[in-house]
Amino acid sequence: MLDRAALIGLTAQHGPCMRVVTAEVKGSAPREVGSAMIVWADGQAGTIGGGTLEFEATKTARQMLADGKHLKRSSHPLGPALGQCCGGAVTLVTERFDHERINQIDGTVFARRVSGDAPMPFNMRREVSDARSQGAGIAPQLVDGWFIEPVTPTQKPLWIWGAGHVGRAFVDVFTPLPGFGITWIDTEQSRYPETIPDAVDPLVAADPSQVVKHAPCDAHHLIVTFSHALDLNLCHHLLQQDFAFTGLIGSKTKWTRFQKRLRDLGHSNDQISRITCPIGDPSLGKHPQAIAIGVAAKLLKSGQEQTLGWKNFG
Repeated sequence: MLDRAALIGLTAQHGPCMRVVTAEVKGSAPREVGSAMIVWADGQAGTIGGGTLEFEATKTARQMLADGKHLKRSSHPLGPALGQCCGGAVTLVTERFDHERINQIDGTVFARRVSGDAPMPFNMRREVSDARSQGAGIAPQLVDGWFIEPVTPTQKPLWIWGAGHVGRAFVDVFTPLPGFGITWIDTEQSRYPETIPDAVDPLVAADPSQVVKHAPCDAHHLIVTFSHALDLNLCHHLLQQDFAFTGLIGSKTKWTRFQKRLRDLGHSNDQISRITCPIGDPSLGKHPQAIAIGVAAKLLKSGQEQTLGWKNFG
């Protein structure tokens, strides 16, 4: 997907950037159609894979940026010429993005001509129309010199409660994934690592449970604090409002005890069942990164984020 928010952030920080996207794949290739990287004078973000392919594409993008060029479509056989063993071929589209260009990204799909002068094919016009008017899914595709991509939907809020080992693992794993805006809450600044990703908003609160009421009603919550008492208090306050998902780290024994205490606090069984505990994939083990990867893997397998089967996270 084309990430409009990422383009806005990177161009604001670095000025005009070049975006390189895999527009077409034939045979074996390092990445799928739609994989992309953003390149500026002294840095880049994302990847199209392939080692030499990416190196050459980055070099070309920087030269285009220096020369003031805006668009290039190029084909690359992935054989001996590039020193790669994939054996297929890819078509790359390299485009310059600045404030004006980003404003041309309209709604849920971005369609543009990247070569030639043919009008947009009828079937592609119909797909674009359905995507914009009906929210129909659309895949990135290159047809008759026209390339279309879905645009990343508005980010959904993800609130991570706790900056310990598991909280840090969640931030490390979820930050690169599209579609989420992360808020990271803990009781003291000293509990955070020295460096926090730019995309993450840290929030220090002496009593985190008092912050719960400020969370959006469509937020996803991961509770991984250092304290069982704090975990319980957060669950108690979250059950008093709407949320998209709340997941609590812990064992089945911990959850059995929490369910009893939450009932004692006045919550019904139906209300309590809105919380998922344990979270992660038990087969991966209990290492913090394994827990985070387990949750993220099920997120990615679920398809569209708004229809996640979060109850399968236990």
